[in-house]
Amino acid sequence: MPDVMSSSRLIGVGVGPGDPELVTVKGVNALRAADVVVVPVMDTGDQGRAEATVLHYVGAEKVVRVVFALNERTDRGRREAAWDAAGGRVAQLLREHSSVAFATIGDPNVYSTFTYLAQTIGELVPGTVIETVPGITAMQDLAARSGAVLTEGTEPLTLVPVTAGAAVLKDALSGPGTVVAYKFGRQAQAVVEALRETGRIEDAVWGSALGLPEESIRAAAELDGRPLPYLSTLIAPARRDGGRGGKL
Repeated sequence: MPDVMSSSRLIGVGVGPGDPELVTVKGVNALRAADVVVVPVMDTGDQGRAEATVLHYVGAEKVVRVVFALNERTDRGRREAAWDAAGGRVAQLLREHSSVAFATIGDPNVYSTFTYLAQTIGELVPGTVIETVPGITAMQDLAARSGAVLTEGTEPLTLVPVTAGAAVLKDALSGPGTVVAYKFGRQAQAVVEALRETGRIEDAVWGSALGLPEESIRAAAELDGRPLPYLSTLIAPARRDGGRGGKL
C-alpha cells in the first residue's frame, strides 16, 4: 500500500554525458549530501556510465544499484515488471532515508529514466519532494568538442531520438535550423541516408563516449552505415550562408 505521507526527498541529478569533469558543482554537492545515491543498471549487471561518473565523487558504500530495463524496447510486459520492481526498491530507500539521489546521464529532464521513476514514486510514496539538478547534455559536449555551433540568431534547434524512427529525423532535417539526433547507433545506415537525401551531411558531426578514453568524434560523411554505439549523438548544423550575424 502507498505511504500516507512522506517527507523524504528524491533528487534527480544530471551527471553529464560521461566526462566526470562535466558534473556541475551543484550536482556534486547534491550527490554528496544525499543519504544514498541510486544508479540505474541493466539486468546484465554491467557498470553504467552514470555509476562510473558518480564514483568519482562519492564512495561505493553509498551507491545503490537498481536494475532498470534500459535496453528493453519490445517486451512491454517485461519492461513494466522491471519498472515496478525498480520503483519499489527506490520507494523502500525513501522510507529508510530522508534524501535519495538518482544519478542520470545527461540531464534529468531530457529523455531521462528519472522522469518515469519520479512518476512511479509519486504514486508509491505520496508526499515525496521531487527535485532535479540539471546536467550537461551530450549535444552540448559534442558541440564543444567538435566546434559545431548549435544555434545562431533566430535559428530553431530540433532534438530527435531516432528510436522514434528515421522518418522523424528526415522530417526534421528537411526543416530549418540545427538538428540533433540521439540514440541512433542501431539505425546508423538510415541516419546516413537521411542526411544525404536532405543535403545535410557535409557539415554534420557524430560522436560517442564523449570525454572517455574510447571517445570517437568524426565527420558524418565518413560514416559507412555500420551500427554505432547506442548512445551516439549527431549534430547537423543549420545551413548558414549569410555571414557573421546573418541569422539575427
